[in-house]
Parts: sequence; C-alpha cells; structure tokens
Amino acid sequence: MKGIVGIKEMRRRLPVVASLPTPRTRAILPVAPGDVPPPRLAVWEFTLACDQRCIHCGPRAGARRPDELTTEEALALVGELAAAGVGEVVLIGGEAYLRDDFILIIRAIREAGMAATMGTGGYNLTRERAEAMVEAGINSASVSIDGLEATHDRVRAVPGSWRRAFAALRHLREAGARIGVNTQINVWSRHELEALLELVAAEGIHSWQLQVTIAHGNAADHPEIMIQPHMYLEVFETLGRVLARAAELRVRIWPANNLGYFGPLEGPLRAHQKRDTGHYAGCEAGAGALGIESDGAIKGCPSLGGPTNVGGNIRERSLWEIWSEAAQIREIRERTRDDLWGYCQTCYYADVCLAGCTAVSEPLLGRPGNNPYCHHRALEMDRLGLRERVELVQAAPPVGFGTGLFRVIREPKDPEVRRQQGPVAIEDPRVSRLVAPRGPGRPWSPATG
Repeated sequence: MKGIVGIKEMRRRLPVVASLPTPRTRAILPVAPGDVPPPRLAVWEFTLACDQRCIHCGPRAGARRPDELTTEEALALVGELAAAGVGEVVLIGGEAYLRDDFILIIRAIREAGMAATMGTGGYNLTRERAEAMVEAGINSASVSIDGLEATHDRVRAVPGSWRRAFAALRHLREAGARIGVNTQINVWSRHELEALLELVAAEGIHSWQLQVTIAHGNAADHPEIMIQPHMYLEVFETLGRVLARAAELRVRIWPANNLGYFGPLEGPLRAHQKRDTGHYAGCEAGAGALGIESDGAIKGCPSLGGPTNVGGNIRERSLWEIWSEAAQIREIRERTRDDLWGYCQTCYYADVCLAGCTAVSEPLLGRPGNNPYCHHRALEMDRLGLRERVELVQAAPPVGFGTGLFRVIREPKDPEVRRQQGPVAIEDPRVSRLVAPRGPGRPWSPATG
C-alpha cells in the first residue's frame, strides 16, 4: 500500500502536469487477471485535435498532442484492450474523426469482438464519414448538444455548431447508425432541458446522457457557467419532468457518473443502470472503466489528467500491468469511507457513494472525497435552512485538465438572514478542517446541524 499512500498525499496538493517518460519498445505482456476486476469500458481520446473551441473542455482540445500514438501503436492497443476484457471502446477527442485512421480503428475494435461507439461534437461529421463509420461497424454514436441554439453555439464558441450537430445526427441515422445525444447541464442550459428533449427525441435518438459541467480545463476559466450546488434542487425538479416526458417519447435517460445522488429521483434516474442495487453504486473509474489519452497515457478516470491520475503509458508498460498495478488507478477502486472528508465523510450513504464522481471533487477541491454536487446533500441543507455554493480561490494553470481551487460556502438560504449573518461555515481545502467565518455564524457539524 506504499504507492497508494504516496498518491493520496499528492492529491492533497493541486495536480501538476508532468511529462511522460521517453517511449521505448516493449513486447505485450500476457494478461493474468488474478483478483483484479477487468475494465469493462475504455474511453479513448483518439486525438486532441478539435474543430471547436468549447469553453467547458477539460483537456483544452484544439491542437493534437505532439506525440500521439501511431496507427500501428493504436492497433496494438486495440489488441491489449480486448485481451484485458474490455467490452466497449468509446472513441472521443478532441474529435476522433480528425484522424485519417479512425475508420480503421473502429473496424479493428469490432473485429476484436468489442463494441465500438463514439462521442462527437459533430461539426465536420459529414455524410461520407457517417457512412464509413457504419460500414466499419460502429455500434452507436452520441452527439454533444448543450442546450438550444444560442446556448450551444455560445458554449462551443463556433457559430453554426448547433445546426451542424443536428446535421451530424441525421447523417448518422440515415447511414444506419444508432444515435444518442449527450448534454452538459450548466447555468445557461439548465432552463432548456425540456425544450431540448422534444428536439432530440424527434431525431430518433435511443438515449440522452446528462451530466453537469465540471471545474477543469477551460471550464475552470469560466466558473460563471457552472451550476451552484444549491441549484440542484431546481435542476432535479426539471429532471423529474424530463424523466416523465422521456418515458412518453421512449427516450432512455442515462445520467453520467457526476449527476445524482440518493434523492427521490435516484431510482427513476438510474432505471437503466442500477446494476442490481437500485441506486448509484459508486464511481466506476479505475474499477470498471479506464481512460486513454492520445499519446498512450492510461488513467482510471477519462475526465482527469496529470500525475495523480495517469498510471503509466502503453509505450512503457502493458495495459494490464498499468490497470492492475498502478497506484493512481488502484486508488479509486480501493477507496473506503476513511478516505472521505468534510460533509461526505458524515453522510448516511458514505460507504456506498464514497463521495460520488472523482472528476467533480478533485478539480473542485484539490482532492477527492468531498462532493457538494449531490442531490441528497442539497436536500439535507435545504431541510436545515441552508444552502451551499462554490467560490473560486485559485485559478487553473493553462494546461489540459488543469484545475483551479474552490471552496464550499455554507450559508442560510433565506436572503435576508444570509445578508445579516453571512456564511455559517466554509469547507476550505487549503485547511484540514471546517472553518467558521467571523461574525455571528457558527460552523455546521453533524451534531448541531
């Protein structure tokens, strides 16, 4: 466990991106699973090249990485993924279709017996590309649509991207692909979900994935677009109506790992992903899912980067060695309640939830284990006459997956009381405890509320 302790200590500081070791040639090592669960899902950033400039982009996509995998290396990785037991490979970017060999890789994934899917912004996903994807065996493709037209184009920072996203959906559907949509819930899009559902359902989608914008990369530079934790109450009221209407339209709602948890909508929200539990069962990163960066870096969470998350590079070690041995990947699947802090450590659901999505808590508060983006938590705060909001205290560095630092402000929900009293308590990651602000407020605790 020595390696795990080291990573946990690193997580107490802001992640710093380090360069990877110099690539060297190695033979693929045989898989010997033992007691390590196989990764069921691999999310592969096939290239960092992108044709849009989204203000919420975690890896700050645009230009390709300087040392992305060659076609031969990518094909070898497909073989390692299949040998490790992966069932589905999701190609993302940047934009995967900006690499000329993406069709070849789709075909290789399918020939290796795995499902091949893709997440795309669709800006230049032409009819010809869609037809080639279907011919190669793509199982499904999901197009990102982040609100109605003005909101989407504002987020994507490219005029006309909303219309092109819908055109991509139609190209894929007409070519014979199964199609879905994924949407980030932010301050602008949260009021447009019901109207957007009607539009995407009319395109014949099978699923709609919903997630909240998280505080890394470009989004850390634009905290104004992030919903506040106390807004979860209103967001979930909207989601209740969305769930009812989606059932009528036969659209499957698929919440991402960062949307939840344990409120009254938990059952209906996760109806298609209960995994025999009936509720959220903890983060899958490093346990059933892995991420791949386009230069061969392997990590437990596709939405995180940097040395506290990257376990190694396939140019240095086999995929299975990294998956089964790297402390950065094992850390998530070996987490316990003792690794939690702040409110989450005291929560009734702590042993199951383990603070929810690591890709929310780590970029927000510098380390995982405390997550204010929780429906149950927002409801409990409201019951106590309180609310929570996050406040930026340190800007993110201008690197991919760069993270800033926020603190959680707990305050009365009544505006007049809030004006007179100020914050009740502050969860500040720069100190090791819950701190009481000056003035008449008092710190929150499990005993006193």
